[in-house]
Order: sequence, then C-alpha cells, then structure tokens
Amino acid sequence: METIGVIPARMASSRFPGKPLEEIVGIPMVGHVQFRSSMSDRLDALYVATCDQEIYDYIESIGGNPLITSDTHKRASDRTAEALQKIERKKGCEVDVVVMIQGDEPMVHPQMIDEAVSPLLRDSSIRITNLMGPLKTAVEHQDPNEVKVVASPDNFAMYYSRAPIPNSEHAGEESVSPKKQVCIIPFRRDFLLEFNEMEATPLEKTESVDMLRVLEHGYRVKLVPTEHEVYSVDTESDRQRVESLMEEDPLVDSYRSDA
Repeated sequence: METIGVIPARMASSRFPGKPLEEIVGIPMVGHVQFRSSMSDRLDALYVATCDQEIYDYIESIGGNPLITSDTHKRASDRTAEALQKIERKKGCEVDVVVMIQGDEPMVHPQMIDEAVSPLLRDSSIRITNLMGPLKTAVEHQDPNEVKVVASPDNFAMYYSRAPIPNSEHAGEESVSPKKQVCIIPFRRDFLLEFNEMEATPLEKTESVDMLRVLEHGYRVKLVPTEHEVYSVDTESDRQRVESLMEEDPLVDSYRSDA
C-alpha cells in the first residue's frame, strides 16, 4: 500500500500565532516535524500543507515538499484532504493511506508513525487509527489543551474530551490510567474524503474534537498505544517545556546540520 504523510501547518493559530516557525533548540517547530517524520519507514512520501508563504519557503529550503492550500480551512483534516487531492492530481493515481501529522508535535518520533499505520496494514476493516499515550500527571489530566480518550478493552475509542476523563475520584483500587490522544492520525484514503463530507456533529462541536465526528456517525477509531513521550505546543510555556525536553534528544543531532 502506498502511504503518504501530510503535515498541516498555518501561522494563524488563535492560541499561539506564528508557532510553526517558532524555534525550539534553534530549529523552527515545523522543521522538527518534517525532519523526524521523514525518518519513518512506513511513509513513501511526506508533504507539508500550508496556506502561508513563509512556511512554504522554509520547508522548500530544507528539502521538503510544501503545498499551498486554501486559507479558509478551519480543521487540519480539511487541509489534509485538499493536499491529498492536489498530490493525486499531480501523481495521476490514488494513494492508499494518508497519515495526518500535526505540525505542533515537534517531539514526534518516526517509530510512532510506523506504530499508527500498522493496524491498517493488518486489518482491512480499520478505516482510521489514533495513537494514544499516557497522561503522567494530574496537571496534564486537567489541561484542556490535552485531548483525553477512553478506550474499550480491545482498544477502540469510546469517547474523547478536553475534560479530565475518566473521572478517577471514586475509582479506588479499580482506577483506570488516563490516556491522551496523540495527533498522528492515519486515514484510509477514501475514509479521509468521506470524513470531510460528513456533517459536523453536536459532540464534536461541544468538545472541539474532530474524532467525535467519526464516532457520532457510527464508525470506529482504532487506538494504538505508544510509549514515546510527546507534547504538543499550544502556548509559549509549552514551547519552553518542549525545548527543555529536546535539548538532549539524540534525534535532533541527526538533522541539525540540515535545518
């Protein structure tokens, strides 16, 4: 199966304007995502989809494949779907799997992409997967910028929320370790296009979590555990925290000279 990665990125973040080009250990954040994602064994090609010329120029300068997309998209999946269609027109053929890799996940490890794609290769009934990772502190569990997810025993998503779920207040000895969504999201090609044609749903709007649209329309999301430690960057304090964690990251040294 042909698998491509798409990194949607834009400068006009409401919480942290300009964050894709904010530097972390001397390298723009979207550069980290580009370099690290390109190391995945599962990706046949990698693209950055953006509506901003500054991001386009930077990605081109480091040897990446930038694409200009519309500046009207509200959701990363919309931008990813437009990029997919542009890529296929240029290639003259369809791809099989599209991995949406958020541009604000500079700690992404290439093995995480491999983990996320593997269920689609093994099981043709799976249309979409999400990585999930542990929430390590009570502060993270309470943070509305961290999307929490509750999994069934066979690791399908039951619910997503920005609220602290599951509620462990009455758990006692039967407590369930809280998990967060990690935004590496592989779609089967047709399901990505179908997803973007679905009506937005009440819970999706209430929680501001795209994956609830999938659940509310009756589909399932396969969850894939990962032990890699990653944090998204939504604020300047997030950037500082991630920078401190990446200062000793051996992967950074492998691409620093190319950035």
